[in-house]
Amino acid sequence: MRRRILAWIGLALAAALAQGAPARADIGVETPWHPAAASYRSMMFLGDLKPVVWDQISAAYENPHPAAAISRPARNYFESLKGGAATAIGRAITAKDRQALYEAATRATSQLTRQTLAEAADSLASSGKAHQKVLEAQTLYRSFGEFIDQADPEASKRLGLAWLELTSSVGSQGVLGSGAVAPELEVFAAARKAIEDYLAANFEPERFKARESLTPLPESVVAAQSEVKVTPWLPPGSNLNDQDPLPKLVLNFEEREIKETDLPLVAYGDMLFDSPLIFGEPARSLGLACSSCHNRSDVNQTFFIPGISHQKGAIDTRGSFFNPLFNDRRRGSLDIPSLRGLRFTAPYGRDGRFGSLRDFTRNVIVSEFAGNEPTPFMLDAMVAYLLEFDFLPNDKLDKRGGLTEKASASAVRGAKLFRKPFPQMDGKACATCHIPSAGFLDRQAHDIGSARPSYEGGRDGAFDTPTLLGAKFTAPYFHDGSLPTLASVVDWFNDRYKLKLRKSELVDLTAYLETIGDANEPYQKFEGRKTKFRLDWEELTTFASTFETLLPKRDAKHADLMLETVATDLAADASGMANAAAKPKVYEVAGLLSDMRKAIAADDWAAAEKSWARFKEFQAKYDEEMY
Repeated sequence: MRRRILAWIGLALAAALAQGAPARADIGVETPWHPAAASYRSMMFLGDLKPVVWDQISAAYENPHPAAAISRPARNYFESLKGGAATAIGRAITAKDRQALYEAATRATSQLTRQTLAEAADSLASSGKAHQKVLEAQTLYRSFGEFIDQADPEASKRLGLAWLELTSSVGSQGVLGSGAVAPELEVFAAARKAIEDYLAANFEPERFKARESLTPLPESVVAAQSEVKVTPWLPPGSNLNDQDPLPKLVLNFEEREIKETDLPLVAYGDMLFDSPLIFGEPARSLGLACSSCHNRSDVNQTFFIPGISHQKGAIDTRGSFFNPLFNDRRRGSLDIPSLRGLRFTAPYGRDGRFGSLRDFTRNVIVSEFAGNEPTPFMLDAMVAYLLEFDFLPNDKLDKRGGLTEKASASAVRGAKLFRKPFPQMDGKACATCHIPSAGFLDRQAHDIGSARPSYEGGRDGAFDTPTLLGAKFTAPYFHDGSLPTLASVVDWFNDRYKLKLRKSELVDLTAYLETIGDANEPYQKFEGRKTKFRLDWEELTTFASTFETLLPKRDAKHADLMLETVATDLAADASGMANAAAKPKVYEVAGLLSDMRKAIAADDWAAAEKSWARFKEFQAKYDEEMY
């Protein structure tokens, strides 16, 4: 149910059903980029961050881009242009001049697109090469395409038709000389001219207007209307997809065989955890929810936004991108923490700054992601849900945190080392902070020397003691994810505190950490009709069940938020169904939720109740087909 930006299948319907809800879709794979286009889009995105990350802009220009189809630096492409385009971009980066960077890189990308079209025209005698060059030009045009779509839709339609005409007019050599089709030279020339004229006028003008944002908007639109708002966008290489395999979610009430539909407050909180609607822009439009980072209460180790994440599974929530008002002007990307067993792991925040889960939750919504102030009911619901997160079962541990007979001999030896006091650590043991009987934590913050202070004499290197339960599946480690394995954590402590452990002791201590951090079933299993969509269907219809509680209260605000979330998600999730024949029925059910929203907006609760009755009828009728 975690919505993503990388596949847009089914979103037109979802948007219609949700009356303007944020764009979200199922997991998809980003289409590889042309190296120059990937570099250009990345430089524009990174140039809009405050402070600007010039070192990353330089890397995006000088080095092969990880999201590109070809491992070749963008600079190499721009050096083929006349007029010193590559040098101009380099000078702008060296001078740290945002406007100069925008102008030089935009001109160069547009020129490269036109140059590629010229090469296509020169190759028309060899239709195979011409077609290849047209496709390459299209991948370069991708640098601007979506922004033209939004800022200048009429031009976008004309250009779209021109690209189709280009592709079809290059002709074909046929197969073994048979079925050859001659190129349509006049059609090709007219289509090429339409595209090149627009690019030259809008992305290579003699003068650009000064830009607040480096989003590549057509200059004619900017000149006439000033800068226009477009849908929030991310640079190439971003990944908001769920982790695969998907972590298993362990909820206390389910282990006690209580149905979530009988816990409406918890169910509503579950819905909020999966809803981007509680956040402000840009998170909302990007489809970012709490569950985007914390897949099934755990860590999304694939989450990555260049400039926002220093590595996979990390995010800077106090930068300029998500909430400029909360910008600390530091590069503070931190490793995403697991939320398992949350009721046992206070205080909250990497440095333990929040003693209250309620305060921490409100801070995430309002301060980090620019959401509106949540209602008391919303906070009650979210806290109720978060408190149900449990640790993964591990039959190698008993209830007191001791090892069972299923643990290895190496782990048993490691347990003794874990409890051994070391004079180099002021007479403390690993177990002093990671108390086995207390969930392997002590609810305190300690400065172990894992981070440099932000200024001389600063004491901001203290971090909340993390639990070690489930740690085998939450790599990398430390607040910044700087250590890739539990073995490297053991080595770090051995070196940092000069413990002088023998190699065999390092192995045993690592075996112990891997044992206490293990789990019986860490990942969600999907097989047969138990598909990802089936899981989504069951969750979403559970969320919808909270309407039974909201209906008697005529609670329009909270009902609308829930209905918008569920209607959008149902329609978007249908794209991933194994039973494709049942997709229309999913859209039908989602449409009923949309009807309920309209009725509530008109204060027609009787109509909303009728649609709700039909929803429940269809839910039961179609349930067997929902997989």
